Amino acid sequence: MTAEELSPEDSELARAGLVRGADGLVRCSWAGAAEDYVAYHDREWGRRLTGDDALFERVCLEAFQSGLSWLTILRRREGFRRAFAGFSIEAVAAFDDADVERLLADTGIIRNRAKIDAAIANAKLAAQLPEGLSALLWSFAPPARPRPRTRADVPATTPESTTLAKSLRKRGFRFVGPTTAYALMQATGMVDDHIVGCHVGTA
Repeated sequence: MTAEELSPEDSELARAGLVRGADGLVRCSWAGAAEDYVAYHDREWGRRLTGDDALFERVCLEAFQSGLSWLTILRRREGFRRAFAGFSIEAVAAFDDADVERLLADTGIIRNRAKIDAAIANAKLAAQLPEGLSALLWSFAPPARPRPRTRADVPATTPESTTLAKSLRKRGFRFVGPTTAYALMQATGMVDDHIVGCHVGTA
């Protein structure tokens, strides 16, 4: 459907950064590109996520996404989980050179040596955190704020994501810049960037 064919109501939604799906539900416009996005948007993105291994998975996937579309990662997610032992921090921290070679040959994931090495190195660091990875990441979550009214109100970075990235890098973590850190915050419910009017409620 072209912009000229949109109803006045749907045109207004589009200007805000929203889209009406085939099911009639209004969503953030990025979720309308593919069914994989719809499911991820509706069930996971922006919902509170805790737990060391669960957060480690997101840290890894956000790092692997760098330079790629998130859809590419979503469609390989189960492959990543199989390859990285369910993203168990303890298991990945024990990976050795043979595991690196195995991962580099695995067509079910993104075969980027720097990102693979980073995931393993980050697991070793996460395993040593006295407070655990989940508690560390959530300590940088900002106070609750109103949802953005339009897509233009959604930032790429924030002071909190910049501080989180600096803290992680100081500890030795890799592929954790401010933009990646903010994407992590969005994905795990540290911030709620569902645009006003989106049908998804906070959880």
